[in-house]
Amino acid sequence: MYNNLIRLIITIMVLVITGCAASNAHIAAEIPPMHTVSEFSDDESVSHTHDPWEGFNKGIYKFNYEADRFFFLPVVNAYETATPGFVQTGVSNFFANIREVRTLYNSILQAKGKKSLVTLGRFLTNSTIGIGGLFDPATSFGWRQQHEDFDRTLETWGVGTGPYLVLPLLGPSTVRNASGLAVDGAVRWAVVSSIDPFGGTGASSEIEMGATALEAVDLRHREKFRYYESDYPFEYYMVRYIFSERRELTTIR
Repeated sequence: MYNNLIRLIITIMVLVITGCAASNAHIAAEIPPMHTVSEFSDDESVSHTHDPWEGFNKGIYKFNYEADRFFFLPVVNAYETATPGFVQTGVSNFFANIREVRTLYNSILQAKGKKSLVTLGRFLTNSTIGIGGLFDPATSFGWRQQHEDFDRTLETWGVGTGPYLVLPLLGPSTVRNASGLAVDGAVRWAVVSSIDPFGGTGASSEIEMGATALEAVDLRHREKFRYYESDYPFEYYMVRYIFSERRELTTIR
């Protein structure tokens, strides 16, 4: 029971990373500073994100910086140094193919038929012709990768975003987003547990945790954002603002 609980926690953490944090941070480097601090810190003007826990969130933001600086980045740098480029690409493709499952069931829950079919086609193609997802022939066939998660599903069902929330290690989020990520993580854990792909090895838990760690390293490897290297004197507000605007813009698809 204890081992299963540990596996659940680890899997959910990775799902949160895959669903949100790594993909949200990089946007801070895409927009030049064209506004004042007061604009970005005023929830009623530029930013539409309610941030009642700003003090707590800023503390977590600083903690994430320290963890990134002293743990994640050194591990990622070692991975990039030791691993050939084609292997890194294969690892990224493999985990991206696994995440197609999340997009598939959320597309179905949101009644997005075309997106569901494209995602299913991508998953089947890359899992077979692409040798378990190591290669991505589906893209060359014109099937562009889709992205959906349970946060979007909750949004489709009319659930509000809730307050802004910076998650430990995982970065920008909202209460709804964090809840959606937890659901996606639980679904992933349930699927992996039912399939038990490493059950016959005698080291199922160890292999799953190793794969989880590798996925986390791969995600940070592909994320170019670096805390406090954006040259913004008010980076926290900028990240919060762009996170909010990006989520709003990507709903219009």
